[in-house]
Amino acid sequence: MSLTIKVHIAARFNLNLRTAKQTKLTDYNVKIRPKPIYHSNQLIAFQPKMSAAVKSASSAIKSSLIEPDGGVLVDLVVPESERGLRTTEAESMPKVKLTKIDLEWVHVVSEGWASPLRGFMRENEYLQSLHFNCLRMKDGSIVNMSLPIVLAIDDETKERIGSSTNVALLGPTGDLIGILRSIEIYKHNKEERIARTWGTTAAGLPYVEEVITPAGNWLVGGDLEVLKPIKYNDGLDHYRLSPQQLRKEFDNRQADAIFAFQLRNPIHNGHALLMNDTRRRLLEMGYKNPILLLHPLGGFTKADDVPLDVRMEQHSKVLEDGVLDPETTIVSIFPSPMHYAGPTEVQWHAKARINAGANFYIVGRDPAGMGHPTEKRDLYDPDHGKKVLSMAVGLEKLNILPFRVAAYDTVEKKMAFFDPSRAKDFLFISGTKMRTFARSGENPPDGFMCPGGWKVLVQYYESLQAEEATQQPAILTS
Repeated sequence: MSLTIKVHIAARFNLNLRTAKQTKLTDYNVKIRPKPIYHSNQLIAFQPKMSAAVKSASSAIKSSLIEPDGGVLVDLVVPESERGLRTTEAESMPKVKLTKIDLEWVHVVSEGWASPLRGFMRENEYLQSLHFNCLRMKDGSIVNMSLPIVLAIDDETKERIGSSTNVALLGPTGDLIGILRSIEIYKHNKEERIARTWGTTAAGLPYVEEVITPAGNWLVGGDLEVLKPIKYNDGLDHYRLSPQQLRKEFDNRQADAIFAFQLRNPIHNGHALLMNDTRRRLLEMGYKNPILLLHPLGGFTKADDVPLDVRMEQHSKVLEDGVLDPETTIVSIFPSPMHYAGPTEVQWHAKARINAGANFYIVGRDPAGMGHPTEKRDLYDPDHGKKVLSMAVGLEKLNILPFRVAAYDTVEKKMAFFDPSRAKDFLFISGTKMRTFARSGENPPDGFMCPGGWKVLVQYYESLQAEEATQQPAILTS
């Protein structure tokens, strides 16, 4: 896996942070494990130990090292004092029902991950995003926005809205979520959207099949107001820190550099090698307290990916086993759904971390990529993601360093940086191969993953197989 980080020293500034009081919403059919994996967020309770020299030097340090896009972090959650009035107002509006993935996008937009976007895209924003991967602001500045963030409706809903300028948003179970104001309804050209986002219209694209194909033929955009913070009640909500909360935590830890690592797979020792080496290099560059934002994706993922609750448990074991240092690591969930759109999507992942306050972003081999759905090859060139990220419009203030590929060294029996001079000594273990090992109960080579983390994966696949075995007789009977 090859990594890069963009190099740029951003001006520091102090952001006035406000954390909204959070109220739980209905559980949206999330599968809850029998016992919560975590009872509290370790990063909030933990106070890192720092040397006297670092404490002295960091007294003037603020980790808000990078401005959010647009200069101000968007927060679209209605103040608690106004919720009653807004709720009453929303009840009289035409209603638009959200899917589970629509709700994930409401979560993303309301917390400011997509700043300066203030709602679902109207047509001019949609076309800029779709064709230019960016948005031009009123002052002429440009921000990156590589993925359209849109809300689809069907003919019946469009007719029900009629000439109304505002609509209320209902969650998947029918509870009131928010309001979309000053709306605009426009045509949803699905083929164009798919072709421009994925570079193909081949059958089998996970997000397309789950979201776009069954969606309505119209898109509705407008300014979003969310009545209360989005909660999933799955035992992991304390790990879903907003950009405001993350920036505040970076300041509390007196970080002078934040390097973000996104993943949607379990952590193996190759990932850890790259993250630890990033920190070492930042220290060599003169930073005193670089902090890792370990940021697993928590929205929609394809069916064969390891579920979020299992991944979070596995990540916990990685920290417990000391593979990553808890004193210099913040674990948080990124709420965005996954598109698997390669170089187009990796720009979105990087942009969102700017808004969270990270000024370094680690990008690996084939980021946000997948195998071609109908052919035996990668859908995207594995090097294009990092190349595009280094050139993308609107991401100039994000920081980058090139990294070598990490693989399993069969001689040293550990994950190491690939050495072309002895290529035959290295074994490349893909995510697919890792899942195959766990599914079959076969152990990977020693040193590939910490034992506690591997045990979590094996237990997950054993439970999956047991569940499938109990379902099979029922199917045969019926």
